[in-house]
Amino acid sequence: MFIGECSHTIDQKRRIAIPSKFRKILSKKAVVTRGLDNCLIIYPPEQWNEMTKKLESLPTGQADARGFTRIMFSGATDVEIDKLGRILLPDHLRKYAFLKKNVVVIGLSNKIEIWDEKRWAEYKEKMEKTVNDMAQKLGI
Repeated sequence: MFIGECSHTIDQKRRIAIPSKFRKILSKKAVVTRGLDNCLIIYPPEQWNEMTKKLESLPTGQADARGFTRIMFSGATDVEIDKLGRILLPDHLRKYAFLKKNVVVIGLSNKIEIWDEKRWAEYKEKMEKTVNDMAQKLGI
């Protein structure tokens, strides 16, 4: 299970190191794609297979289903984790998530998100202010 958050930097060759506690769970390969709220998502292969099945089951007659599926698949790329635990982030994904140098890698149970550090801080602050209301609405 992926949990927690870690600050990292993107190096000059557009690589980011996956936190060691996350690398222990990932295999040598993963899939990176666009996430919601302009972050990136890293899926372990088995989780990507599950997401693929969900996307394939969406009704292609609905515009939202087609659009979401197109965005998820067209942005997706296979990545290999090198010996130092780094992955290469493609330019189109870095631009989508506004990633420059400083990033935050967060664990979300079965997947990992990568956020621009400033955008994550703003998002987290906003969510922390409303967490009680969210919990009540969700019945948690």
